Amino acid sequence: MLTLQIIRETPDFVVERLAVKGFDGRAVITEILEIDAERRKLQQKTDSDQSQLKKLASSIGALMKEGKKEEAENIKQEVARIKGEAAGLHERLEECERRMTELLLTVPNLPNENVPEGLTAEENVVEQTGGVIPQLAEDALPHWDLAKKYNLIDFELGVKVTGAGFPFYIGKGARLQRALIQFFLDEAWKAGYVEVEPPFVVNAASGYGTGQLPDKEGQMYHVTLDDLYLIPTAEVPVTNIYRDVIINESELPKKNCAYSPCWRREAGSYGKDVRGLNRLHQFDKVEIVRIERPEDSYAALEEMKAHVQGLLEKLGLPWHILRLCGGDMSFTSAITFDFEVWSAAQKRWLEVSSVSNFETYQANRLKCRYKGADKKTHLCHTLNGSALALPRIVAALLENNQTPKGIIIPECLRKYTGFDIID
Repeated sequence: MLTLQIIRETPDFVVERLAVKGFDGRAVITEILEIDAERRKLQQKTDSDQSQLKKLASSIGALMKEGKKEEAENIKQEVARIKGEAAGLHERLEECERRMTELLLTVPNLPNENVPEGLTAEENVVEQTGGVIPQLAEDALPHWDLAKKYNLIDFELGVKVTGAGFPFYIGKGARLQRALIQFFLDEAWKAGYVEVEPPFVVNAASGYGTGQLPDKEGQMYHVTLDDLYLIPTAEVPVTNIYRDVIINESELPKKNCAYSPCWRREAGSYGKDVRGLNRLHQFDKVEIVRIERPEDSYAALEEMKAHVQGLLEKLGLPWHILRLCGGDMSFTSAITFDFEVWSAAQKRWLEVSSVSNFETYQANRLKCRYKGADKKTHLCHTLNGSALALPRIVAALLENNQTPKGIIIPECLRKYTGFDIID
């Protein structure tokens, strides 16, 4: 969440930047400032009362030694009065703290100055394009038909066993999935990311730490009996490794990667654009996460973008990078770049990765800090990116690489699949 410092010092700037995300923050920022002012007055009064109580307690002992019992009794009554008031002050202070946190959780992160204005995906900016768009025959098949033809993915069986959006991967389809996961993990390892295998369920505190709660709780699968959540991305458990942690500056950056299945309800998703692998409730993904000093985080963001670009180039997929406009960004992100690949049979771009810098927004929720050379603690910057999400990668690979003889496997995957063609 936003720090109180930036809200206190630059309220107009905060409101102005929030408007880039389409968020009208004037009323909530005003209320936060009013509560903050009251809270600080209450805290000052509480601190003053505590100091006075210490002095009075000391004087009672001295008066009793001097035999001045009546004076000591009067001071005891004064102590009792102050303590009675203090209880009310403490209760009001707690209410201010509760309301302050409640309000701060409703305020999105401020978009970076390089975020373009705009409210819809159509206003995103194409930053870079690469690869060659394949020219397929007129009778080229979309991936859901290819999956059926070569017995790679069974969508109907998934509906029978679980429901729509939970496919079965079969034979070479399953091996292709596993090959992609291993390839992505190996490439992350080569790039210096330390692999972790996290839990696939998290508690509410972890969801709040990275900003999925309370913003996206309707999209998350909730295990109500245990009050745990199936993760929508490995970002959540991996970033929460650093919750309530103070890192020595010399240990930064922290670079982690993780494979996980991911679960998302994707409520309200219907139509041809969500057919086949285009949108699932459960899917596999490799995530990269970085914890950085603020002054290093944007160089780290460029490294992460280059890493994802390199994966797509090795897979031989046509790609482009979008710099998201304010209205199309997530609640928690300061800046986001989406990678999309060309789906030749569907003739459309498919999102396969988002790479984001959250600056101090998540770190403030997580209390993720580092101790600098000045011996003071500072908030870290957190970043993450998909490297990569599998379903639409598989869709594009199947469609773009289909030939009359079968589907050609990219060379970088063949040592993992054990075959170079699906026929």
